[in-house]
Amino acid sequence: MQKIPEIKKKHFWLGKFYSFSVFGKDNRKFLNGITTGNILYSKNKVLKTCWLSPNGALRSLLEINFLDEKSELVILEGNKNEILEYFNKIIFPADDVGLTDPILINRFQEIDNTNSWRYHKPIYFKNEDPEFQKYKKKINILDSTELQLWKIKQAIPSFDNEINGKNNPLELGLTDLVNFDKGCYLGQETISKIKNVASLKQEIRIWNTLDSNFNFQCANKNIYLNSTKENTVGKITSFYQLGSKVTGLAMIKRKYLETSNPFFSEIYGKIKIVKSIASIFL
Repeated sequence: MQKIPEIKKKHFWLGKFYSFSVFGKDNRKFLNGITTGNILYSKNKVLKTCWLSPNGALRSLLEINFLDEKSELVILEGNKNEILEYFNKIIFPADDVGLTDPILINRFQEIDNTNSWRYHKPIYFKNEDPEFQKYKKKINILDSTELQLWKIKQAIPSFDNEINGKNNPLELGLTDLVNFDKGCYLGQETISKIKNVASLKQEIRIWNTLDSNFNFQCANKNIYLNSTKENTVGKITSFYQLGSKVTGLAMIKRKYLETSNPFFSEIYGKIKIVKSIASIFL
């Protein structure tokens, strides 16, 4: 059981996430070769990191809780079956590594509107932990609408939207979750090439509607420079509607990021893009 911190007037993100443990003396070495974080020499009790495809695309956002003899992985975004299948596939007989079955855990995290979602440390409880309900009653938990809007403002990528097998963590503003000095890991070659030779082609942005009349019959998710639709500047990846206003996330081509005029969407009309405080780019 974790030590419960003193509760003040704060807001919290409460979610249920799948978690599993990687145990054995080689658990850190094993994870270091799979994820983008410096697992071997991390000084943090909890580390957020990425699991990538071989071509460097983000497949999962992971949170690793380091314990004495094992590492507990929390899947913040991703497909648990895909992750476990891959992890099991690459464990060699000589590795002193094992995996537990996934379970659902309760994860609390303080949130605010001035810091990145990666700033506050999480608190974990298992469902049967008697302290879970006690802690839950003491804090101010965001409702589903508030949480969704906060996640968009933080530009937290979601599975099957921004995490689509194409976008890499540098484009998604997660550069701080990639350690460029450690040894090899899955997808490293592509990520190193982007950093050292090429450059980012696009970046994630928050968009907000400026109009109130929407064409939801249209399936075109492209964002254009203006209503003539001659220049495509990006693509909408997710949205959330609250009354007459809609906000969401989009991937925008870098050469258009400094454009001051509103962009155009066939669905939402004029839209304005802004950068999230949580996004860090090269």
